[in-house]
Amino acid sequence: MTTQKTSLPRQRAFLVDVERCIGCFTCAMACKNYYHQETGVVWRQLYPLDEAIYPHRERAFYSLACNHCENPACLNACPVKAYEKREDGVVVHHQDRCIGCGNCIRSCPYGAPRYNPVLKKAEKCSLCHERLDAGEQPACVQSCPVRALRLVDIAALSTADAANAVQYPAGYPEMPQVNPSTRFIMPRTPRVVRR
Repeated sequence: MTTQKTSLPRQRAFLVDVERCIGCFTCAMACKNYYHQETGVVWRQLYPLDEAIYPHRERAFYSLACNHCENPACLNACPVKAYEKREDGVVVHHQDRCIGCGNCIRSCPYGAPRYNPVLKKAEKCSLCHERLDAGEQPACVQSCPVRALRLVDIAALSTADAANAVQYPAGYPEMPQVNPSTRFIMPRTPRVVRR
């Protein structure tokens, strides 16, 4: 009996559905709880959209972590090969190789790598690659109560998601040289109900 080898997705990515997000911070807390990060070290953050972008106060949020870029600046800047880009597009940081030089922190245009003052090394979201390899979802994705955060393969987005997904939404820095993989579904303006 021969086993058929399945190919990995070409680029795994976070799909942030801003329309669904309720700003509960569950994704950020799940990440923090799963990895027991030091005080002040945060890999996933929730940012409320500025009123200039979405003029309905405290109604829309960007849930952001590492973008697992096509051409990661962190990987290119690291002198000790502490970063690896896997076949599925996940950019993994190997902390045991890190020397704490800070090149990755300074080079990432999105601020994904963070300095751990206790270990004196960099660290970042590695898309829960251990969980992925075990057939599980990343902690942040699994924890989202409204499915506002999903793991997708960019090359295989559903027709609906592909039609609505945006790479550079308003307020998000456009950095084509690294080609971030995170995609966003933007919120609609709320309907006004008059009685």
